[in-house]
Amino acid sequence: MSPTQTTTTRSEASQDAGPAVRAFARLLRAHASTTRQLSAELLEQHELTINDYETLLVLSRADDRRLKRIELARQLLLTPSGITRLLEGLQDAGLVAREACPSDLRVTYARLTDAGAERLQAASNSHIASITALFEDHLSETEITALANTLDKLPGVANTNHACGAD
Repeated sequence: MSPTQTTTTRSEASQDAGPAVRAFARLLRAHASTTRQLSAELLEQHELTINDYETLLVLSRADDRRLKRIELARQLLLTPSGITRLLEGLQDAGLVAREACPSDLRVTYARLTDAGAERLQAASNSHIASITALFEDHLSETEITALANTLDKLPGVANTNHACGAD
């Protein structure tokens, strides 16, 4: 490199990237931080990770409390191998059962068990209270509403069920 050329540092590159990159970086950090905190609380209080909780919640809202494993993976934004790993732990705990499709042996279902429904119900109130407290400690009601409305505009967010509690 010649003496007249300059190198760009990471902080300079970040500053030059603009507000979209800054917003994206903060969104990732906020997601990681809040997910870590909420998952730790769920684990301590109910022996569920946030991914376990979301899985039980999705299954609780499905017809007959069951979904094809591939559909569950799609709704949770997981790969087939990711859903397999997640469901193994829930099955071992008796919260989810694996069911075969009688008409197509290639298809398997994940079904929420009664124990899974009970655990979800027990966890829902405290989880919703934790989410509410986390947001209300840092944002006004108007800011929370604006944030939700803004995030709805991003791909993959709109048309999803917004409630975090068991029905």
